[in-house]
Amino acid sequence: MVTEITEGVKVSIETEYQPEYSDPSQSHYVFTYHVTIENNSNFTVKLLRRHWIVIDAGYPKREVEGEGVIGKQPTLEPRQFHQYVSGCNLKSGIGKMKGSFLMERISDGKQFRAVIPEFTMVAPYRVN
Repeated sequence: MVTEITEGVKVSIETEYQPEYSDPSQSHYVFTYHVTIENNSNFTVKLLRRHWIVIDAGYPKREVEGEGVIGKQPTLEPRQFHQYVSGCNLKSGIGKMKGSFLMERISDGKQFRAVIPEFTMVAPYRVN
């Protein structure tokens, strides 16, 4: 698990290779990532947008940006958390992701980017 804290918002990521959905003979590797967003600040915050950078070894970098996460824009009171699971397809079987969540403090409208820590995705048999 990797973790990053920005202005009291803690983002943690765990990854898992999904062999049952992958087909290495077709250069298709599927990973899931479990995201936990914890509000350890003293302010209520809302997640507005996401921005991901996906790096697949030997292939062009991809960027994904949009509103919320999995169709939601969760509002987190102090000490609350939000969890979700998503996935990523790679062609090489080796890659990494990182990014940020655009957050807004409800009390004063201040916006900030909560860092999504860089994490790796490696198909188990690719590790030597």
